Amino acid sequence: MARSPRTGPKAAAKAWLTAETRRGGSAARPAVALGLLGSASAIGQAFCIAAVLATALAGHGANTPALGGFAALALARAGLAWGNERAAAAAGAASRRRLRSDILARLLHAGPAALRTRHSADLTAIVVDRIEALDGLYARWIPASTLALAGPALVALAALWADPVAALVLVLAGLLVPLGMAAAGIGAAAASRRQFQAMERLSARFLDRMRGIATIVLYGRTQDEAAALATAADALRARTMRVLRVAFLSSAALDLAAALALVLLAIRYGGMILAHRLTDPATALFALLLVPEFFAPLRAFALAYQDRLHAMGAADALRDLPPAPEPVPPREIRTVAAHGIAVAFEDVSFTWDQARGTAIDGLSLRVAAGETLILAGPSGAGKSTVIELLLGFVHPDRGRITFNGADIADLVPAALSQLTAWIGQRPVLFAGTIRENIRFARPEATDPDIEDAARAAKVTEFAAALPQGLETPIGEGGFGLSGGQAQRVAIARAFLRDAPLLLLDEPTAHLDPATEADILDSLRRLTIGRTVILASHSSAAHALSGRRLDLRDGRAVVAPARETA
Repeated sequence: MARSPRTGPKAAAKAWLTAETRRGGSAARPAVALGLLGSASAIGQAFCIAAVLATALAGHGANTPALGGFAALALARAGLAWGNERAAAAAGAASRRRLRSDILARLLHAGPAALRTRHSADLTAIVVDRIEALDGLYARWIPASTLALAGPALVALAALWADPVAALVLVLAGLLVPLGMAAAGIGAAAASRRQFQAMERLSARFLDRMRGIATIVLYGRTQDEAAALATAADALRARTMRVLRVAFLSSAALDLAAALALVLLAIRYGGMILAHRLTDPATALFALLLVPEFFAPLRAFALAYQDRLHAMGAADALRDLPPAPEPVPPREIRTVAAHGIAVAFEDVSFTWDQARGTAIDGLSLRVAAGETLILAGPSGAGKSTVIELLLGFVHPDRGRITFNGADIADLVPAALSQLTAWIGQRPVLFAGTIRENIRFARPEATDPDIEDAARAAKVTEFAAALPQGLETPIGEGGFGLSGGQAQRVAIARAFLRDAPLLLLDEPTAHLDPATEADILDSLRRLTIGRTVILASHSSAAHALSGRRLDLRDGRAVVAPARETA
């Protein structure tokens, strides 16, 4: 029999949730213990108030010891409830922190290249919104799922001691609750998934429109795009309301079961009173007062059940992320000198896509410390792939890359980042001041360090003409700066980083000849004392003093043997 196409993903999401429930169980134990103590206090309160009412009905005055016990248990129960909330919140925060660290580690291990098919807004929604949506799973569902069995069982034992028939009525009414919740849960899970899909579409649309705001304004499409965003937001509102409607249906099933148990017990004890067979009114009052306490953990479970269904929607996205890195046996600790990096490719091969063929095919090369290597060749020859391999964005399919003899795979990402500085075709600039964008290369840098880097990259030459100098704010993507000015900010970052290995990927692309010559002059000063690997089509860029290596189809076709003046 053919399996439904949805069976696999649904089963995978349930398996992921089951595994996360097990992982979060240990963190939830304090909340469960406090919840059980709260149920025991509630049983004690019911016993005390039943004794008080029975004494009052018998005309014997106030039962002071029972009143005192009720007050003491009320204070204890309030303290336990407060502690339970604190313990549940702490469990949720700890579990979300663990999960977020795990997800970020997986994304960093996969690298930017493996995530090119995923929209950045989608990934952001996963790391932020989807994991935050799991707070209810860890803080409420996991404790409530345990208390939904242990709490009613504790109350049922108390009812069994008082009246076995009352205990039977409570158990039978309690069994109706899961049936009602299951009926409502099917719709809630689907509604929750649709809600997350609407949230992802709204996030992606909003981010795309913010990136293209200048073009939208230029073409007079602001009203149309605002209307489209409003439509997407309204779709999210409608789907959120559907989730709430299903949640109310689940709550109604529990209320009906509690009302049924209360009515049956009231009829039982009412008939006993009329038949003059009720010898101890305290027993009847105690059993009746146990009804809300029996269903209180089930009510909390019903509310938390919606959190589980909400988590099912989040699990659909989380399970599709790259797998966690496999643990590797401990290796010998290697050190790499802070200055003077020698780079070697040893029979390195890499393929982006089998349909497109091999990007790097058995490439071997060596770059001595302090040497400049210029990678030349047509588009698709593998120049940018070499740069991405050195940045650690992707990993070789075969062969290895070494820094001073140490395999790049043995270096943690933070160490690799400290050893390299990179300047690409289009600088990645953020909304903020020019100074803040330069400081991004080394957040702990002092203001004099930043100003020295800005002078070395000639940023101060154009910043002096701006209203606030280095404090002038720029927009996302360098909005407000020309291409040459943005590239100078990137060069200032490299000066501030002062890394021993400098990687340049078409740094003068899209620049006019005059600006290109000016940028190359700054790059010449930047390359002094560093190991440099430059990938470029530009003949002007090839004028940098260095050894040239021609690539064709991912292979070195010209032996690097001459110096370029």
